[in-house]
Amino acid sequence: MWQQIPWIERKFSFDFPTGLYPEIIVRLAGTPARLREFTAELPSRTLVKRQDDSWSIQENVGHLLDLEDLFDGRLDDYQSGSDELRPADMSNRATEAAGHNDRPIEELLREFRRRREAIVERLEGLPPEAFGRSAFHARLSLQKRLVDTCYFFAEHDDHHIARIVDLIHEHA
Repeated sequence: MWQQIPWIERKFSFDFPTGLYPEIIVRLAGTPARLREFTAELPSRTLVKRQDDSWSIQENVGHLLDLEDLFDGRLDDYQSGSDELRPADMSNRATEAAGHNDRPIEELLREFRRRREAIVERLEGLPPEAFGRSAFHARLSLQKRLVDTCYFFAEHDDHHIARIVDLIHEHA
């Protein structure tokens, strides 16, 4: 079992140039394919098995889907010139209540792909200077540029993909 740093304990340093936004958008665009690659051949009993009362593979996929609303909303925050980004629900009520294990994995993957493609399309339509806009992120207590938020979501994707891979290894 891998020893991942809990997401809430992660520290971020957003000191990279704004011009990295194309590479970060490509990372975000690739998440649906990576999720499909890791989960496509798994039996449903593996997909829904919980380990030590933590989320199943399928619930991790569902959690990423649940957070697309937050990502989309934060894009709204930047585009409207808001001084502060809307907060995340750190209790993950949406994921806990969603019943992701009761849905077919294909449905979750299809919906995630659709939502993520819409966000990527939205990002690709922005002018380069938009990625330098900033707003305050209360939980991290720092200013975040749009490019930082994109990086943050790409890191969050990878955090859950790593957890999925870890669960696959545990069930093998």
